[in-house]
Amino acid sequence: MVNYDYSLDFGDKLLAFLRFVFKNHAEFRHNCLGLYAKFSPLWGGEICENEKLRKTIVFPNGSLPINLRSPMVLAAGANKNGKNINAYANLGFGGITVGTATRSFRAGNPLRPRVGLDEFNRLIHNSMGLNNDGIEKISLRVEGQIAKARKNNFAVGISIAETPGEEEHNRILHLIEAFRIAYRTADYVEANVSCPNTGECRQDLDTAFMKNVFENFENYRKTAVHKKAIYAKLSPDLTDKQLLSLLDLLASLSVDGVILGNTYPSDKLFYHLPVLNSNGSSGGISGRPLYENTFRKTILAKKHFPQLSVVACGGIDHGLKVRDLLSEGADFVQIYSVVAFRWMAAMKMGREILCPSNS
Repeated sequence: MVNYDYSLDFGDKLLAFLRFVFKNHAEFRHNCLGLYAKFSPLWGGEICENEKLRKTIVFPNGSLPINLRSPMVLAAGANKNGKNINAYANLGFGGITVGTATRSFRAGNPLRPRVGLDEFNRLIHNSMGLNNDGIEKISLRVEGQIAKARKNNFAVGISIAETPGEEEHNRILHLIEAFRIAYRTADYVEANVSCPNTGECRQDLDTAFMKNVFENFENYRKTAVHKKAIYAKLSPDLTDKQLLSLLDLLASLSVDGVILGNTYPSDKLFYHLPVLNSNGSSGGISGRPLYENTFRKTILAKKHFPQLSVVACGGIDHGLKVRDLLSEGADFVQIYSVVAFRWMAAMKMGREILCPSNS
């Protein structure tokens, strides 16, 4: 495994300057990403497609293929509410995962700040708390845009999660309802069962919960006109034994694939980061330090469960990392934190995939 690095160009230095100027307004920077995508053709973004980067994910169980204009998909959290999704194709992404959405509107963590950034380690940590407009509004927005996205080979998935703060029975019901609404619209559905930012116990270690939820997902899918892919988004801090046990369960429940992984619980990493919520936590960590774990877990998952679609997510900030992960069996990768550190990151990473000798 090589943790490839990149040299800073003018755009990267400009981003660093903007991070400094708006260092106390992390959410403002986050919300500017949509405008950045919309106007990116003015500074080098384009909607043209390179055939060599295209990916079509085919599933052995007959789920509809996922068509991607490149193997780099914008991860959930970047576009929480499904607005202007086609603009993100300008940035070089092959698709987008909208959300994460809950059954109803959530304001998220009331404390501020709820996003932090470590420049030296190129990591971001957040405790947003699943703020979103609710699955009904989000799904309607996606429905109005997805035809154009499909025409451009720009796949659109929706990430869903339970509603924190509810009794377990209601959490399950809300998650199933959110799944049904998302399934009718999206190209694929990603169930986030490992969010570390809500103050609730994560669910990917609760075997009974996982079995109940994904059985219900599959039962609904059997009644649907089209069979679409279902992914489970898992935490990166699972031990190898826990991961393999969980993959065995998911495979038995006809789940198409897994996202490896989510943000890393900050209390399990040796970074001294500011507290972001009332629980005394620094939230979940994303960014460059996670890559080694992402790479290793991808190899482990594909070795033991080659039939599962594996999506690598965490610390991927260079095109050669994407290349290496694809060669180890990942179907595609999800990226997000890198856009805070690299100017036109996905475009640059695409060029690094196509021309590795120049990287």
